[in-house]
Amino acid sequence: MSDTTIALIILAVAFVAANLPWLTERFFFVLPPPGGVKKAWMRLLEWAVLMLVVGLTAAGFEKKLTGLVHAQDWEFYAVGMCLFVVFALPGFIWRHDLKRLLDRR
Repeated sequence: MSDTTIALIILAVAFVAANLPWLTERFFFVLPPPGGVKKAWMRLLEWAVLMLVVGLTAAGFEKKLTGLVHAQDWEFYAVGMCLFVVFALPGFIWRHDLKRLLDRR
């Protein structure tokens, strides 16, 4: 696989992972939430854990491809987190705007 292919795969996985907490009602995709409704803090916790998993997966691919993980400053991680926030927007809109509108019909 080329570097470009791996980068596109990581971006696709990040997009899917960023939206998963808003598309399912199970806590970490396994446990039913207490009361049957997943709270906002549960979704944010899942989102943060998935962001960490995607970041570690990307670092693993980088180590496999280049032999080492390049040192990064805080700006790299801030941009990565902002990108994950933007990727999560479709799932967030679906959960808090569209789903409610469609359920009313």
